[in-house]
Amino acid sequence: MLLAITIWIFTLITVILFTDLVPEMLELASGQWFPEIASVHGAIVDAQFFNTLMVTGVVFVLAQVALGYLVFRYRERPGQTAYYYHGSNKMEWAWTAATTVLFFVMVSMGYGVWLDVYVHAAPEDAIQIEVTAQQFAWNIRYPGPDGQFGIVRPELIDDAAGNPLGLDPQDPTGEDDLVVPTMAIPVNRPIELILRSKDVTHNFSVRELRLKQDTVPGMMIPLRFTATKTGKYEIACSELCGMGHHRMRSFLDVLSDQGYADWLEDQSEF
Repeated sequence: MLLAITIWIFTLITVILFTDLVPEMLELASGQWFPEIASVHGAIVDAQFFNTLMVTGVVFVLAQVALGYLVFRYRERPGQTAYYYHGSNKMEWAWTAATTVLFFVMVSMGYGVWLDVYVHAAPEDAIQIEVTAQQFAWNIRYPGPDGQFGIVRPELIDDAAGNPLGLDPQDPTGEDDLVVPTMAIPVNRPIELILRSKDVTHNFSVRELRLKQDTVPGMMIPLRFTATKTGKYEIACSELCGMGHHRMRSFLDVLSDQGYADWLEDQSEF
């Protein structure tokens, strides 16, 4: 009896807390709790987050109410013989089917964004940038005027000599490659990142762009987006990658077209 009362009280508290959180959840839906959105797909990502939170929150409350009711309804009573029930296959099929349908509906809501970021080919005018992570820095490479990345060879990697990527000096296509520790891109221009890692798994994360993707050794992972606001945004590593993980950060400057052209010109002088 005491256990039943305790669970029922816990259920009521859960419902009350969830009800009190509804205004905050509506505020969350308006985006006031989130960082600013600075990418085309950012609003859809936020909407997906809110929809997932609402669905799981409602299901959680309903499950707790049902649990509390059943524990209270079938609590132990003096002189009552226990009743054993082995369940219902129909009921199990029903809630499994409902859960499956709900899951696929939620997946379909975000599937378009996932395709745009990871699957669909970048537009012809997209700027391709290679990002190579290492303990504990970001190496950002731009192709030169020829639009081609130079060949890299692991045996040529030498951080002390200023060749963190192992660029082959014998390859003419790599002579105009630009390797810098920070990133700059033009606003409202499609970008395609190629993510790589030299050592362990890292995570490329820019919260304002709603981008977060692991970089995995031996893999080249594409990431496509379009920034919509000029500004300076932090590039953080969101995967524990070693003792120096805390200092693995860089910055992404979203510039006007002229500002980006000026930035490229300044970099070419070095």
